[in-house]
Amino acid sequence: MAALDFESSDKHPETARIVTCALILVGGGQPTDYRNWLLNPGIPQAPGAIAVHGITDEYAAEHGQPAEQGVAEIVKALSEVIAAGVPIVGHNIGSYDLNLLSHESARHLGAPLTETIPDAAGRMRVIDTCVLDRQAAPFRKRVSEEQGPYQMKTTAQTYGLGWDDKAAHGADYDALMSARAAWHMGNIAHRPRGQRPDWVRGLRTERFDSLAVSLDDLHAAQAVWARRDAESYQSYLRDPKKSGAKHDPNAVIRGEWPLIPHQKDGEQ
Repeated sequence: MAALDFESSDKHPETARIVTCALILVGGGQPTDYRNWLLNPGIPQAPGAIAVHGITDEYAAEHGQPAEQGVAEIVKALSEVIAAGVPIVGHNIGSYDLNLLSHESARHLGAPLTETIPDAAGRMRVIDTCVLDRQAAPFRKRVSEEQGPYQMKTTAQTYGLGWDDKAAHGADYDALMSARAAWHMGNIAHRPRGQRPDWVRGLRTERFDSLAVSLDDLHAAQAVWARRDAESYQSYLRDPKKSGAKHDPNAVIRGEWPLIPHQKDGEQ
């Protein structure tokens, strides 16, 4: 797998700029291969983003490479992964990371990923551990007010990986944790039902079976599951009784996965 993670200037893929990137080749009987980038985003970061990853504007400006150069290198590296048929793995990668990179590609290279990597949408295979976890183990409750049911920390802890808060939100750490979570999900899915962990058998659902398929079928299935999840969340936000303070009668949650088509100026 090629584990991919970004730390960025804000939480919206359309406006965020890449600050760090990790692309790590793992498994396949080969040594782990790390590739890392630190970019100068060229704009002030949101304070909340700096609080998460700890890289200040001043540090990125002094030590980061120019954004255009870094984005070009990342796109090239990802194109090589896709050409080799290696699946790209990450947590929430189909909603955030790949779309962040696509917007950065359009911003600095003149075209989104679907053009800078020929037929990227058709050739890439993605393993999104957030989508898989929601599918295989639905209806999980929040751990706390601060920790959601399907954030990377919760997924890692659910599959027995533990979590290091000090190392978390570094691109290397988060990328590797997503690859490990994916491996554990697949391992559970391919076991006979009677040999699965007690907590899995206690779910009263056999949805882990849906993960025990070929990579092509898994990629296609995730597109369906991600669209279903987006529709469900949009319906929740539009329902005043269910959403409470989060209520938004005009909420639109895009359901395309793993690449959301870029909207042209003036489109809604």
